[in-house]
Amino acid sequence: MIVIGLTGSIGMGKSTTAKLFAEEGVPVHDADAVVHALYAGRAVPLVEAAFPGVTRDGAVDRKELGTRVIGDPAALAKLEGIVHPLVREAEAAFLAARRAEGADVVVLDIPLLFESGREGAVDCVVVVSAGPEEQRRRVMQRPGMTEETFRAVLARQTPDADKRARADVVIDTAQGIEPARAQVRALLARLRSRSGGLTDA
Repeated sequence: MIVIGLTGSIGMGKSTTAKLFAEEGVPVHDADAVVHALYAGRAVPLVEAAFPGVTRDGAVDRKELGTRVIGDPAALAKLEGIVHPLVREAEAAFLAARRAEGADVVVLDIPLLFESGREGAVDCVVVVSAGPEEQRRRVMQRPGMTEETFRAVLARQTPDADKRARADVVIDTAQGIEPARAQVRALLARLRSRSGGLTDA
């Protein structure tokens, strides 16, 4: 079973690209979706104990939690120490289940793949990119997004140029969904045939 690690900076089209893989029949494990579920379940008492007052009605208030950790490396490290092991547990269960089902290719959608040192845990690193101008345009269209928040998120992420340099494959989403879909299909064909290697070179 080939494990693809899918990553990309904010606004680059990673979530859309993950859906393109899913539309091709590839099982996708979404780390962000797991975190959302944890913030309404197992992680709630642990996060509340570490950051009193960030839960509402039995769930983590993500906005309130964000005000506590953005720009505070120590607080962010504390939060990651709580959440990351739970996400890894869910990821391991996903991989075991897909392997048992006989899946030939799976995708781990990991926003902070490089930042968390996870590239060695996958067989093929796919970076989604669109260029800085398109990135900014997309991100600033998001409801409630501010320049300060955008800068804070970028500060946490490995620069796009570095990600591209470290990727096995880059999916360029700047031209829209259909060209990106064609790139996804071409990659899957290469991986499944095991010809051409895993890199763009």
